[in-house]
Amino acid sequence: MIQLREFTLDDYNAVYALWQNAGPGIGLGRSDTREEVAKKLQRDPDLFMLAEEDGKIIGTVIGGFDGRRGLIYHLAVEPSRRARGIGKMLMGEIEQRLVAKGCLRCYLLVMDDARDVIEFYRRLGWETWGVTVMGKSIA
Repeated sequence: MIQLREFTLDDYNAVYALWQNAGPGIGLGRSDTREEVAKKLQRDPDLFMLAEEDGKIIGTVIGGFDGRRGLIYHLAVEPSRRARGIGKMLMGEIEQRLVAKGCLRCYLLVMDDARDVIEFYRRLGWETWGVTVMGKSIA
């Protein structure tokens, strides 16, 4: 049976390993270190969800909320357990939690060439907006 629960820092090694093996859609960087993830837990720990089956972490999703807009990132499901509704379950839970905080609009980032991922999100009601996303490392 699949259960959802909130991430704790004790889960870090297992979650990082899942992210590493999730495929090209999860870009890992400086913000994914244990220290940086600990900062996330100080802000809104209720927006970092895990899916577990038989005590093994098989999925993750992280949400952020700045008081106005939401952001979803690092949705990952163990490759051998995909197409079983786990990603949909994680997304449904994180969306409900964002709504409960007062979030009206939410964003997520998907690589342009990840057609299967884009289709997954479309089936969940997400739309592409034709915007350019820009980023800058400031530290």
